[in-house]
Amino acid sequence: MTTVGDIYRFIDEIAPFSGQQSYDNSGICAGSREMTVSRVLTALDITGAVVEEAAEKGCELVLSHHPVIFRPLRTLSPENPAVKLAVKGIAAICMHTSYDSAAGGMNDLLAQKLGLTVIEPLDFDEGKPMGYVCEAAREFSPRELAEHCKAALGCRAVRFTDCGGRFSRIGICSGSGGSCVKEAIAKCCGALITGDVKHSDFVYAADGGFCLIDAGHYYTENIFHEDIAKRLTDKFEGLEVIKAESFTDPAEVI
Repeated sequence: MTTVGDIYRFIDEIAPFSGQQSYDNSGICAGSREMTVSRVLTALDITGAVVEEAAEKGCELVLSHHPVIFRPLRTLSPENPAVKLAVKGIAAICMHTSYDSAAGGMNDLLAQKLGLTVIEPLDFDEGKPMGYVCEAAREFSPRELAEHCKAALGCRAVRFTDCGGRFSRIGICSGSGGSCVKEAIAKCCGALITGDVKHSDFVYAADGGFCLIDAGHYYTENIFHEDIAKRLTDKFEGLEVIKAESFTDPAEVI
């Protein structure tokens, strides 16, 4: 029988948990290594609805990108997803910044989704790589690249600075990488694709004639399900991996 510990050790091989940022809480966030697992539910975030879905579908483990316990819990509320996991006897492994910076991890998947060739890391934080400088097979205008992101990632909305010009050297940073604009410019990128871009970052990019694209935190990271499912099912015979249906983009667009 496959255990939580077996899956943890395998993930640690492909995206070492030691590579996480100091503020992060990747790893086993609920349950124990000895718990047996026959069915895994994958989700970008573990919400109460995701826990209920895991229980209904007989999943003993939820594998998420964002940690279900990120900040210290000062009270154990029954509505808290981490508490719900414990009550229902469901384990959780969370692979966050360790997976972002790992070779073959989130940013590699983002480059693949966008059809970009990785050249070098975009930046470093605490000695770990953040995002990539990439090369596209053709040149894009800002609007063309924004439209490409929307189609490739399934975004409902994309925000961007239309600085004009055409370029093929592009920076990417999954999740929240608006702060990497200066690094992207310094490395001669014509654009940066990321999510969670602040107003001040858009102002800086527009003032400098740089294309900054906010494709959304959700859409630049909700791309790992198929890859991790294949890795796990190739490694562990008889293990079933299911993508959560209950967690979608929590923001509405009008």
